Amino acid sequence: MAKMTCRCGELLSNNDAPNDIELKVYTDKEWDDILNVDSIDPIMIPSPKYNVWRCPKCERLYFFEDGKDTAIKIYSIEE
Repeated sequence: MAKMTCRCGELLSNNDAPNDIELKVYTDKEWDDILNVDSIDPIMIPSPKYNVWRCPKCERLYFFEDGKDTAIKIYSIEE
């Protein structure tokens, strides 16, 4: 469980489960590998390579690599 302040000033936290901040995003290859297992046990589905957080105020996206506390990529919407 973590929290951070978005660049827009909004406090982001994944303390609640479920929450609207943390997204589960798999690459097409990751998802294909999961689906190609003979028997899918939902408990055994691996976490995606990247942890993605979305700010509900400005919709900025923060990408974290597994196990790292600092965002490796930050995307904001252009108008």
